[in-house]
Amino acid sequence: MVGKLQKLYNNWEDNPNIGFIVLKGKGKAFSAGGDIVSLYNFIKEGNLDECKRLFQMAYSLIYSIATYSKPHVAILNGITMGGGAGISIPGTFRVATDKTIFATPETLIGFHTDGGASFYLSRLPGYLGEYLALTGEKLNGAEMMSFGLATHYSLTIKLPLVEELLRNLATRDSSIIQTYLGSLADSFNPNPTSIVHRFGTLNSCFRHETVEEIIESLESEAAKTKDAWCISTLKKLKEAAPLSLKVSLRSIREGRFQTLEQCLTREYRMSVQALSGQITSDFCEGVKARLVDKDIAPKWDPPSLEHVSQDMIDQYFSPLSAFETELELPMTKQEANLQSLG
Repeated sequence: MVGKLQKLYNNWEDNPNIGFIVLKGKGKAFSAGGDIVSLYNFIKEGNLDECKRLFQMAYSLIYSIATYSKPHVAILNGITMGGGAGISIPGTFRVATDKTIFATPETLIGFHTDGGASFYLSRLPGYLGEYLALTGEKLNGAEMMSFGLATHYSLTIKLPLVEELLRNLATRDSSIIQTYLGSLADSFNPNPTSIVHRFGTLNSCFRHETVEEIIESLESEAAKTKDAWCISTLKKLKEAAPLSLKVSLRSIREGRFQTLEQCLTREYRMSVQALSGQITSDFCEGVKARLVDKDIAPKWDPPSLEHVSQDMIDQYFSPLSAFETELELPMTKQEANLQSLG
């Protein structure tokens, strides 16, 4: 699917009869993300090269969408997670709905927050990016709008009208698309228990430098206030892979000062390191526990935060060996034009 999409996007960009792109899901979801069970099977078969190829293609598609020369509209109706967020958030417009469920739950399967997430999560208000990356917590459509992850909001019942309008709109002008989407937008109101209303506590707890300090802050707050949100957040952190928590926190913090290209290049290195099994087998363990055996009882390695060494974290971020190929992202339209002029 990723390969087919890349070819289509390349063809559409060069087609003068196409003004903009609309991307939506076929069924009840926009996209639940990459096929991680297939990755698990490839690793078990010793076929790491196929895993690398998938990540190279997926990250290249994300970069293509982020640098696309034509407006891009993603209709995020239903589940929008992991790689599904990766191919939508970088685009021009994101239409969330009352059925949207957004999350980046990679730490729960022993992986790191990838697909460009270290770029876009790190640019969210306050320390929301750290919270979403570490806990894998879900946001609904109204919350996505509140935090700027979505640009427009529509009730699901109105989507046929939205799609019909877009289908009949002949333009390449983003401002015209913005006006039309805005004319059909619905109001949104996060419910009283939403994280929107816990933002002060979230920032206070997730601003700390280490995962241990974040957990300590949450425990202190929970002890003082008996806050259900703090207790629930602690539970999610304790379910995640300890190494993944530390790696993802550093990834978000580094991403705050990097371009999308730099983030994707680094995330590819991290993905190769994670799947190689040389540091840990947490990815296979997490997928097995949640999606294969479904016993939800992963045995993480290392088993606790105190057993995660700095060397293990550093290895995730180190350049690939001389025998490995670094990620090569596609040339943007502007770069291609400049090269042809040269």
